[in-house]
Parts: sequence; C-alpha cells; structure tokens
Amino acid sequence: MRDFSADTSALALNTATLGHNVDGQGAGWSPEQVIDACAARGFGGLVFWRREIGDRAVEIGERVRAAGMTVAGLCRAPFLAGPLVCGDDAAIMAEFRAAIDMAAALGAPVLTLVSGGVEPGSKGTRDSRMRLADRIARAADHAAGCGVALALEPLHPVYGGDRTCVMTVAEALDLCDAVAVPNLGIAVDVYHCWWDSTLPQVLADRARGRILGYHLCDWRADTRDVLLDRGMMGDGVADLKALRRAVEAAGYAGPCEVEVFSAADWWRRPPGEVLDTVVERFRTLC
Repeated sequence: MRDFSADTSALALNTATLGHNVDGQGAGWSPEQVIDACAARGFGGLVFWRREIGDRAVEIGERVRAAGMTVAGLCRAPFLAGPLVCGDDAAIMAEFRAAIDMAAALGAPVLTLVSGGVEPGSKGTRDSRMRLADRIARAADHAAGCGVALALEPLHPVYGGDRTCVMTVAEALDLCDAVAVPNLGIAVDVYHCWWDSTLPQVLADRARGRILGYHLCDWRADTRDVLLDRGMMGDGVADLKALRRAVEAAGYAGPCEVEVFSAADWWRRPPGEVLDTVVERFRTLC
C-alpha cells in the first residue's frame, strides 16, 4: 500500500468539499482561487463539477496544469435513468455527450457517472439498469474518441429509488460486463461502500483494471442528512486504511479524491482551513 505520510502527489480535491456542487454553499471561490490554494498545499489533482466550468473548460484545464497539477476527473454526467432525468431521451443523450466533451476539453481522463434511480412506473431496478446500460453503450464510442473513460459510481442503498439503481460495486461491475466496452469502469467511494463486507473479495476477483477512481470521506455515526452530512476523513466509522488496501490490492494506483458534502460543518468553514485539514487527514489517516 502506498505511503502518503510525506507525499501528497496522489491527493486530489473534489471541489464539492468546498460546497461548489450546490448553489449558495461554501465561500464561493473561483476556480483560479481553488487551483492556487491547492497547488500551494501540494495537491496533485483537482476534480471539478460541470456547473463551475461553463465555457471555460480549456482555460481552466490549462491553469491547473500550469500550476503543476492534473485535472483528475469531472463530476458528473447527468442522471441517466429514474425520476430525476431532465428531458426526453434525445435531451439526456445530448447532455451526456456535452459532459464528455467538457471532460475532454478540461483534459480530464475520467467522467463520473451516477446512474439515477428507478424508472417511473417500474418496480425494482431491472428496467432502470437496462435503460442505464443502453444510454452508456450509446455514448461510450463518443467518450472513447474523446479520450475519456466513464466511471460508474454505485451509491449507498439509502439513495435507491431517486438517485441510484446501482448500489454495490458488484452491481456496477455487472453493468460494466453487460455494456462490455473498454472505457467503462467503476469509481469506489468510501461513503457509499464502507459498509459492504464483500467489497475486498469483489474487488480482488473482478475489478482489476476497472477501478477508475477512489473517493475519500467518512460516514458519521450520527449522520444528520444522508446527502449533505458526510464526514471528513477520521470523523466517522469507515475503516479507511482497509478500504484503500483493498482498492490498491486490485491494482488501483491513481488519485485519491476527497469529496465531502457537508452543509452544516465543512462548507461553513474558511476554505483554507478545509484544505489544510484535508492534507493533514490524508497524510495521517488514509
């Protein structure tokens, strides 16, 4: 397992940790402020949300690289199934392809996919996963041509219904098998997978070469809001070292992306304090 005690080159910030995924949250730093602050603290990479980028993808990507970092990924594709999709099939696919184009313009090698939930009028997840697989398959060639890999992120079962129809890493890998394209893999997020006792074996048996992202945070034992009350690493009950050991044993050697949704705590703190805490916790606890 990699030693991060004196090396933060694998540390990436997902800007949701500063509240940038929700209107009106955080301190409202510009991408330039985030880039400069992360570079000064030795971060190796950044992951932006589409809402921050607008039409400045090329400019922002170049600024990140000029600061000595990489754009590790982009969050995220639109929901591809379920009640939260926006528009008809043509509109969804157009937005999906636009997200891929934005990732390519940024120089981000990975676009994160969150599936979306259960199709209206259906029961269970079968129909929704079929719809999800179809839409991913139709976009995969475009992504490959842009040099972008697609990372399907299973979400904690608490989000089953509206936000996800893929709730375990095993289910995500099943869908990857069904679509069967080389640029589709998975993202493993501590928040969504920490509870799954089968995870180490599933990763060892099935995930080698298919892990495209590893996301860090923690699960608070007294979680007050399942969406916006994630813990900073060390503030919860997840076994962070064991989880990374399992991910790396399956061959993953990429960025460790800190992604903390925290409306009542970390988003209210000065961004510099948040970033300093991220670095310290990463070096000592992850």
